[in-house]
Amino acid sequence: MSVGTAEYSIKNLNEKTNAEIEDFLKKSKEELFNLRFQSATGQLENTSRLKAVKHDIARMYTVLRERELGISQEPAEAKAESKAEEK
Repeated sequence: MSVGTAEYSIKNLNEKTNAEIEDFLKKSKEELFNLRFQSATGQLENTSRLKAVKHDIARMYTVLRERELGISQEPAEAKAESKAEEK
Protein backbone atom coordinates (compact mmCIF):
# COMPACT_ATOMS: atom_id res chain seq x y z
CA MET A 1 0.00 0.00 0.00
CA SER A 2 1.41 3.34 -0.96
CA VAL A 3 1.65 6.30 1.36
CA GLY A 4 -0.04 9.55 0.38
CA THR A 5 -3.26 10.83 -1.02
CA ALA A 6 -5.04 8.89 -3.78
CA GLU A 7 -5.74 12.19 -5.55
CA TYR A 8 -1.99 12.72 -5.98
CA SER A 9 -1.09 9.27 -7.32
CA ILE A 10 1.38 8.98 -10.19
CA LYS A 11 -1.40 7.99 -12.58
CA ASN A 12 -3.47 11.07 -11.71
CA LEU A 13 -0.48 13.42 -11.77
CA ASN A 14 0.59 12.21 -15.21
CA GLU A 15 -2.79 13.35 -16.54
CA LYS A 16 -2.29 16.90 -15.20
CA THR A 17 -0.43 19.82 -16.74
CA ASN A 18 2.70 21.24 -15.17
CA ALA A 19 0.78 24.32 -14.03
CA GLU A 20 -1.85 22.18 -12.30
CA ILE A 21 0.84 20.13 -10.56
CA GLU A 22 2.57 23.32 -9.40
CA ASP A 23 -0.74 24.52 -7.94
CA PHE A 24 -1.15 21.19 -6.11
CA LEU A 25 2.44 21.51 -4.92
CA LYS A 26 1.82 24.96 -3.49
CA LYS A 27 -1.29 23.75 -1.64
CA SER A 28 0.53 20.72 -0.28
CA LYS A 29 3.43 22.82 0.97
CA GLU A 30 0.98 25.11 2.76
CA GLU A 31 -0.70 22.07 4.32
CA LEU A 32 2.68 20.69 5.41
CA PHE A 33 3.54 24.03 7.03
CA ASN A 34 0.26 24.04 8.92
CA LEU A 35 0.72 20.42 10.01
CA ARG A 36 4.23 21.14 11.28
CA PHE A 37 2.95 24.16 13.17
CA GLN A 38 0.19 22.06 14.75
CA SER A 39 2.73 19.40 15.65
CA ALA A 40 5.00 21.93 17.35
CA THR A 41 2.14 23.35 19.39
CA GLY A 42 0.79 19.93 20.34
CA GLN A 43 -2.48 20.30 18.43
CA LEU A 44 -1.84 17.69 15.73
CA GLU A 45 -4.21 14.73 16.02
CA ASN A 46 -3.33 12.71 12.91
CA THR A 47 0.47 12.42 12.83
CA SER A 48 0.46 10.09 9.83
CA ARG A 49 -0.79 12.98 7.69
CA LEU A 50 2.69 14.57 7.91
CA LYS A 51 4.26 11.56 6.22
CA ALA A 52 1.52 11.36 3.60
CA VAL A 53 1.88 15.03 2.60
CA LYS A 54 5.67 14.68 2.36
CA HIS A 55 5.24 11.71 0.04
CA ASP A 56 2.74 13.64 -2.09
CA ILE A 57 5.18 16.54 -2.45
CA ALA A 58 8.01 14.19 -3.42
CA ARG A 59 5.76 12.49 -5.97
CA MET A 60 4.89 15.85 -7.57
CA TYR A 61 8.55 16.86 -7.78
CA THR A 62 9.33 13.49 -9.37
CA VAL A 63 6.71 13.90 -12.10
CA LEU A 64 7.88 17.45 -12.86
CA ARG A 65 11.53 16.33 -13.01
CA GLU A 66 10.70 13.38 -15.30
CA ARG A 67 9.04 15.79 -17.70
CA GLU A 68 12.00 18.14 -17.53
CA LEU A 69 14.39 15.31 -18.40
CA GLY A 70 12.12 14.00 -21.17
CA ILE A 71 11.38 10.69 -19.45
CA SER A 72 7.65 11.34 -19.54
CA GLN A 73 5.51 13.78 -21.49
CA GLU A 74 2.96 16.38 -20.52
CA PRO A 75 -0.54 15.52 -21.81
CA ALA A 76 -0.99 16.44 -25.49
CA GLU A 77 -4.02 18.72 -24.97
CA ALA A 78 -2.09 20.65 -22.34
CA LYS A 79 0.73 21.42 -24.77
CA ALA A 80 -1.73 22.80 -27.32
CA GLU A 81 -3.32 25.04 -24.69
CA SER A 82 0.03 26.37 -23.42
CA LYS A 83 1.20 27.18 -26.96
CA ALA A 84 -2.06 29.02 -27.64
CA GLU A 85 -1.59 31.07 -24.47
CA GLU A 86 1.96 32.05 -25.49
CA LYS A 87 0.77 33.55 -28.80
